Amino acid sequence: MNRHFYISDNLDDLETVESELETSGISTEQIHVLSDRDADVEQHHLHDVNSFMKQDVVRSGEIGAVIGVPLAALVLGGAYLAGWTETAAGWMPFVFLTIVILGFSIWEGGFFGIQVPNAHFRKLKERVKEGEYIFFVDVEPNQESTLDRVIQHHPQLQAAGSGPAAPHWIVAWLYRWHQFKRTI
Repeated sequence: MNRHFYISDNLDDLETVESELETSGISTEQIHVLSDRDADVEQHHLHDVNSFMKQDVVRSGEIGAVIGVPLAALVLGGAYLAGWTETAAGWMPFVFLTIVILGFSIWEGGFFGIQVPNAHFRKLKERVKEGEYIFFVDVEPNQESTLDRVIQHHPQLQAAGSGPAAPHWIVAWLYRWHQFKRTI
């Protein structure tokens, strides 16, 4: 999937664009609006970016895991080479220690990530602070022409680039989840 970013200062127009995209077959779960004014976005019935995804928790947690795995391996390797695993306690204390080290590394990475903006939105953060709205759409390759056709009818949208999108399985899961919630 590809993510296309657009900048606008008109929520009424973004509401129209979202409606046209949904009518054309692009699901709500693929469309988001990034703003510091969440109440205004919600009032226009637009799909906003939740506060958790505005921060870099997931990516930083992954970095913590990348650091934690070698540390955990170092503990296990050191215990084995020192002969500590041959004692009556065996491997168990060292396995638990590696789990704690890995968990702490992931937690610390996520804790750091909660303090910084999402890496995908950093370059657009100034525009958001200026009061503009970042409208972005995750599309499959076969939906690119649909997105282009709808966007052409809204010349006030300013293209702001593209990048990698959420994996297809996440968007599909969110779609099924929202369908399930509507049936309850």
